[in-house]
Amino acid sequence: MSPERRLRVTELGLRIAVLGLGLAASALVGSDSQVRKFFSMEKKAKFTDMKVLVFFVVANAVAAGYNLLQIVRCLLGTMKGSFVFNKGFASIIFSCDQVVAYVTLSAAAAAMQSGMVGQFGQPELQWMKICNMYRSFCTQAGEGLGSAFMASFGMIIISCISSFNLFRLFGSKKSSVSL
Repeated sequence: MSPERRLRVTELGLRIAVLGLGLAASALVGSDSQVRKFFSMEKKAKFTDMKVLVFFVVANAVAAGYNLLQIVRCLLGTMKGSFVFNKGFASIIFSCDQVVAYVTLSAAAAAMQSGMVGQFGQPELQWMKICNMYRSFCTQAGEGLGSAFMASFGMIIISCISSFNLFRLFGSKKSSVSL
């Protein structure tokens, strides 16, 4: 197998993994809720109670959708045997990959910070920890966070691959390369 074909297969595999992990993160956090009964009152914790979790769900769903489109592009390129990249198309893919990597990583980091406040509280501000009361809610959100961080790491690797694909076009004499 040629190095270019291995690179295409690696990119395709990573995009499929990121699609699955992004969907898992969105589904785990988006379906997360728990009802607790305090005396005669019921309180339901759901992901929409924390706006950062709404951003987290949307960012991971958008990243999964973007990777689905890129999977189709990768499959078409693999089936045709060659896919002509010009500098403009390669730079658009590189830029989009960078944006998706940054957005998913920032969403996961922001959700992690909120999760840490939920887990440990903030005594200086008199914010109490809530994960001891809503344990299954916090556990499921933590699983979604783990999935999102793996998806973010995958997007960083994909960004490196698309960077390689873009910048090797500038090293050749031609303005397009067959991948």
